[in-house]
This record gives sequence, structure tokens and C-alpha cells, in this order.
Amino acid sequence: MLRPFAWHLRATSKCWLARCLQTSTSRLAGEYEYQDPKSDDEVVNVTFILRDGTQKKVRGKVGDNVMYLAHRYGVEIEGACEASLACSTCHVYVDEQFLDKLPDAKEQEEDMLDMAPVLRPNSRLSCQIILTKELDNITLTLPQITRNFYVDGHVPEPH
Repeated sequence: MLRPFAWHLRATSKCWLARCLQTSTSRLAGEYEYQDPKSDDEVVNVTFILRDGTQKKVRGKVGDNVMYLAHRYGVEIEGACEASLACSTCHVYVDEQFLDKLPDAKEQEEDMLDMAPVLRPNSRLSCQIILTKELDNITLTLPQITRNFYVDGHVPEPH
């Protein structure tokens, strides 16, 4: 009599554990950008113009999120909301020749850009720019200031 009860208890606890813990391998925020391109066909070269005017050239790949790519290479883009479209701290200026190669900004991105200081017609949120081969050799300029309602200087870490 005790043996069936113990088996039931063990089976129940396994089901409960599976419900409480996620066991799938989901893609973590920014994790993909820390992987190198698998071939030269995937490479997308990006130049960041930093706040002090210096250039930082990085090698991304097709599918990279520009904000997380910047974090990988130590480019000082905050991204306080971790790409959830709740701030404008990852605001960048896109080189004019690449603006037409980007998809149009969605309304939610435009709403966040309205909060960005020193807004320009070529302003975009770097968290909304996903690299394609068409964007090879894109230049992105960091604005001199950002407005962070969270914590100044907060840069999210990959989970």
C-alpha cells in the first residue's frame, strides 16, 4: 500500500516541477550578438561614431540587434529598457544613405523617439535595428546626450 503512494508522490512532484521551471532553451536577450559569424556571407560591418568623435568599427552578422552588438564591443549605448521599447536611451543617428534600407519605424518606436533629446530626421532606436546584408558598412552616430528616466548609465547585461 505504501509503494503506490510513494510512486504517486514522485510522479506528482515531477509534474509540479516541470510546471514551475521552464526547461526549454529560449534565446536570451543579447546572447545571439555574442556569437561570431559562421561565414563571411553573414558579416555586416558597422561603424559607431562615439560621443568623443572617434570611430569604432565592429563586425556584426545578419540578424544582430544593433544595441546588443554595441554592448558586446563596449560601445556606450545604454539601453535601459533592454529593448522593450520603453525608453530612448539607445537612440542613434543613422547615416543618411542607409535610412531607406531600414524598415519604417513603428508607432511605438516613434513615440519613444519623441522623448529623445536632440532628435533628428535620421534618429532611430538601435534596439529596433536588426542587421541585414544590405546594411553592410552602416555608420551610426551616438548623440551627445540621452535621457534616462531609470538610472543614469544603466547598461543591461545579457541574462
